[in-house]
Parts: sequence; C-alpha cells; structure tokens
Amino acid sequence: MASEGTHPLGIPEFRNEPYTDFAQAENLVRMEAAQELVRTRLGRQYDLLLCGERIRTDERITSVNPARPDEVVGIVQKATVELAERAVEEAFRQFPAWSRTPASDRIGMALRLAALIRERKLEFNAWLVFEAGKTWPEAEAEVAEAVDFCEYYAREMARLDGPQPVVQLPGEIGEMRYLPLGVGVVIPPWNFAFAILCGMTVAALVAGNTVIIKPSSETPVIAAVFAEALLEAGFPPESFCFLTGSGAKIGDALVAHPKTRFISFTGSRDVGLHINELAAKPRPGQIWIKRVVAEMGGKDAILVDADCDLDAAVEGVTLSAFGYQGQKCSACSRAIVHADVYDAFVAKLKPRVEKIRVGAPDDPAHYMGPVISASARRTILSYIETGRGEGRLLTGGNAPESGGYFIEPTVFVDVDPKARIFQEEIFGPVLAVTKASDFEEALAMANDSVYGLTGAIYSRNPEHLRRARDEFFVGNLYLNRKCTGAMVGAHPFGGFNMSGTDSKAGGPDYMLLFLQGKSIAERV
Repeated sequence: MASEGTHPLGIPEFRNEPYTDFAQAENLVRMEAAQELVRTRLGRQYDLLLCGERIRTDERITSVNPARPDEVVGIVQKATVELAERAVEEAFRQFPAWSRTPASDRIGMALRLAALIRERKLEFNAWLVFEAGKTWPEAEAEVAEAVDFCEYYAREMARLDGPQPVVQLPGEIGEMRYLPLGVGVVIPPWNFAFAILCGMTVAALVAGNTVIIKPSSETPVIAAVFAEALLEAGFPPESFCFLTGSGAKIGDALVAHPKTRFISFTGSRDVGLHINELAAKPRPGQIWIKRVVAEMGGKDAILVDADCDLDAAVEGVTLSAFGYQGQKCSACSRAIVHADVYDAFVAKLKPRVEKIRVGAPDDPAHYMGPVISASARRTILSYIETGRGEGRLLTGGNAPESGGYFIEPTVFVDVDPKARIFQEEIFGPVLAVTKASDFEEALAMANDSVYGLTGAIYSRNPEHLRRARDEFFVGNLYLNRKCTGAMVGAHPFGGFNMSGTDSKAGGPDYMLLFLQGKSIAERV
C-alpha cells in the first residue's frame, strides 16, 4: 500500500495491508459469497508442477475440512522420491536463466502477486476457513500478511539490487553485490499455510532463486491455489516446482539432494532438527554448505506483574492462548502470575475464557474452530489428561462430539513450573497458569524453556519492563500487549534456542538469507 513517501527506486513506501471489517454488513455479505464460491470448487484434483510440467501420480492425498471431516476440500498427488529428485534437477537446470532475470522484473512479479491476492482476498480467506479451520478474522489476518510479505520483500530486493556501498580505498573502486543462491526447498507449515508459504516462496523467488514448494499434507490445496496464483502473477513456470507428498519420503529426498542449496522450513522442533542434521551432511557431488532457515516451536509465556492492568492482562492472555485454537508457535501457553494478583487474575480469567464460542469457522459467530486433524486432537486430549494430574482444571477439558475436531478452550491453574504442560509444546487450546512469588521468580520461570520465540509482560513498573527488555530471552517480546499477531515490517519474527534460527521474517535482515555477498575491487 502506498503512503506519503516513496521508495528511493520509485516504489511507494511500504504500509501494512488493512484488515477487512466484518462488522460491516457489506463485508459480511461479501465473505459469505466468497465461501459459497469456494464451496463450488471443493473436491477438485490438483497436479504436481515440475517447472511447467503438470503431473499426476498413482497415489493421492485427500484434504478434508477439519470442522466437517466428511467434506473433501481437494485431492493432490503423492509425489515419489524419483519425482522429488527430478524436481531438484530441473530447478537446478532452470536456475541460471531465472537468476539472470533482471531484479526489476522479479520485483514487478512480486508486486503483481500482492495485487492479485489483495483483489481476491476473501476467496483466499475462504480456502483457509475450509481447509485450515480458520475463523474469519484469523483467515483475514493471514491473507493480509501474505500481501504484506509480497510488498515488503519486493521493496527489500529493490534495496539490495545493484552495487552496495563499501569503504573506498585509494586507487580502488570497490563494491558489494548480492547474488542468488540456487535451488531452494520451501517447506511451510499447516497453521499458516498461506502467509508463511507465500513469504518464504516470494522471498526466495524475488532474490533470483528457483524454488521447490513442498507444502504440508494437512493443507495442500491452499498451496496448490497459491501455485496457480504465482503463475497468474507472471512468475514463469520454470522458476518453481509444486510437489506434494510425504515429508518423511520426498521431504528428506529434497533436503538431502546434492544440488539443493538451501532449505526454508517452518514447523515443529523435531522436524526442524532432523532437516538441519540431514542438510549438514555433504553428499557426493555437493560443492557448498547448505543453508537452513528454520522457524520451529514455542512455549510462550506472558508475565502478569503485581501492578499491571489486570483486565488488559486477562484479555491479552485469552486472545494469545486461544486465537486459532492455540495452534500458533507464538501462542501463549504459559501465564506466569505474580502472587499478589494471582487469585484475582484466575477469578477474571475463568468467565472470560468461558465466553469463547467454539464451532464451525464458516460461521462468524464462532471465535474458535477445530484443531487441524484427528491425530492433533488425540495428542492435545492426551496432554489434557496429563494436565488433570499436574494442575487444577479451571475450565474446559472436553471435546464436543460434533463430528469435527473440536476441543474446548482449556485452562489449568496451580501448575508446577516443571510440569509437562508447563514445559512441552502442546499446540492446542491449553493454557497453564502458574504462581510466581515475585518478578524475579516469574522471569526465571519464563526463561526456563528450551524455546525462545515470543513472550509478553503486563506491568506498570518501568524497572521490570526494562529488565524484560534485557533479560526475557525471546526473539519477539511484547510489553503490555498480547504475544501473537506480529506485523510484517513492524515486528521482524523469529525465535531463539530451539525455536529456530531467528530468521526475522518480515524484517530487513530476512532477504539476506536467500542471497550471498560478492565483494569486487578494481584497481584504477
């Protein structure tokens, strides 16, 4: 979106995409119409794309609506290891031509993709409602973020294109140029199946790399729709491949291939560590150290200090814990509350959480939809059973028998900081509340984690806020606000420790992960 200023290269300055207001009757009607449109497209079959070649296989993956598992969203192909290896070889063959495409052309494609997504925003929203179980506001925020990624990374590539300034020595002309890396494998998660997919793919493509998109098997249809949008926006078929299939099979083959130059991954800690290990081992014929960009899990804490605005803290914890059913790596799964306000906080939290309405996300009356799958539901319910022995159940704990993968928002209080539900990532609507005797103990509890993604503190104490800035060890820290909802450009996103490589997506460092610097000096 344009603002008052302009980019030095003539592109309007970046501004975040505004959200559609569904409180307005006109927008409500438009969103309902978009859902009806997408309903007419459910159940279709989608091809693999290998640099322009469309392929169907003998085996397929069926994607279903997690709110109504008997409703088929779409069917995709199940690629083989042989096809994965072919994809890398073909992307490698196409890389020289694509990398020589002028950056201005690639930037134009990214901006056209942003315009296309913006124009069809409600349609993409609807796909997320049906396949990912996102409510309208969650889907809207995600698709707006995809627009932001396209716009932001286009501007970043404009900034990085051409000679970069360096110190000029007497008798020499020096410069730094950034070159694309090669073939990249993009492995996005199911929980932000559109925005993160879009951001990782567009960053790699606009930098001049060829890309193999390997989406999650939980949400492959929205990825297939995105792949078609890339073509519509003008990205040439030769610049990318779209490959669906088993992560354990084709994912490993893509990562291990000697001609793969980098892997961009968002997902669980265990899978991320496996990818990192696999990529670190050189293969016969490999002539580079592969680069891994990994964003993994979180066990995020919100600290509630003794002198905070308690109502704001209750609201922030609730929204952070139960937005998109707690299925965000940034979600609050630990509330660490000062003893002086613990009882009051718990008393206010219970009725606020019980106001949450759970149901099919195509109905805007529901704040929470289903969790992503039957297996996720089983895992979360297993943690809830564990929680019954590790704390006092304040509210929730049940799974409504409605046909979909629904779980009530669940809160356990009086949880020991060494308990499993306090330490392990659950990735569902489960919140552990723990009492801290003072700020020192609260901060120590927050940092007692293998993760370090997001965190927040509610406090009016300037010294405590200062110490949180310095000592709360997370990649994204929020003061007196919720710990979810990072905005492109404003909150570069990425975590410490086992939360990943701290990529800072949507920030000024991110594009450098897909480029390599070449220093050039000429004696004159």
